[in-house]
Amino acid sequence: MRFVWTLTGMLLLTVGTTALLGAALLGLLTGHADPDGAFTARFETVQTPGHAVVVTDLDALVRREVPFARGGQARLRLEANTPDGPAFVGLAPAEEVQRWLADAPHAAVLRMSLTRGPLPVRLEQETPAAGPPPTVPATPVAQTFWVRAGYGVLEWNPGDLAGRRLTLVMARPDGGPGVTLDLRAELRAGWIAPATWGSLAGGTLLVILAALVLLRPVRPREVVIVVEPDQVPVLAGRLGISSLTGLGAPAPPGPRRRPDRQLVPAVAAVPTATSRPAIGPVPRPATLAELPDPATPDHRLRPPSPPP
Repeated sequence: MRFVWTLTGMLLLTVGTTALLGAALLGLLTGHADPDGAFTARFETVQTPGHAVVVTDLDALVRREVPFARGGQARLRLEANTPDGPAFVGLAPAEEVQRWLADAPHAAVLRMSLTRGPLPVRLEQETPAAGPPPTVPATPVAQTFWVRAGYGVLEWNPGDLAGRRLTLVMARPDGGPGVTLDLRAELRAGWIAPATWGSLAGGTLLVILAALVLLRPVRPREVVIVVEPDQVPVLAGRLGISSLTGLGAPAPPGPRRRPDRQLVPAVAAVPTATSRPAIGPVPRPATLAELPDPATPDHRLRPPSPPP
């Protein structure tokens, strides 16, 4: 039973310590937020000689680079501007965007890293295969497959896009080549503050419970030994018990020692003057001379004289 309590206390302590560490990490993350609770980041300038910059699978990129942004209450905001003004930003099914830009050069975002300062973005320039000269795609505004679209700003909830293969497209409003983008992202995660306080409270409670379980007083244990009656002397000898009275067993057979008796010297009975003979038959006197003398103090009967 002691082992079970110890194992329970160690499990509570492990879970509680992990929760406290999680609360500390979330607290450090919260310290980098803006006064209004938003996390903002700027990207390095993105350039391509093509007609657009695309993120082929936006949900996969967010899941890989910023997984904490896919919470239920998180919201992302992307601001994209060109030297000439706001850029076109839109979300559309990946298959539709691939058909639209199949014959036009463009750039695809492969990676982005979370670091201090402007976030680096890794691009891959994609050009059509050798053949006819590349065609100029129609302006993005003329397309009807957009799920969401805007100029300069686009907001979405990453949880709503989970499991959907949507492509993010950033281009000039007229769809012309030579795209230079100044990007800025903003994340509002409403779950961070509740998770921080919940982890702190839960971890503290679990650590306190672990301390109570591990430091609980140990009750003395009673050991009950059940043995056969003929094995009691053997067990008593191994335990160093000299007397079996406390074990409820009879004393082993052997010579009994009689208790010491006080020696009292025998005193012979001395007849006193008042002692009388034992009561018995009194012989009948044959003559008057054999009658007792009244003047005798003890009035004892004298034995009759033998006949002449």
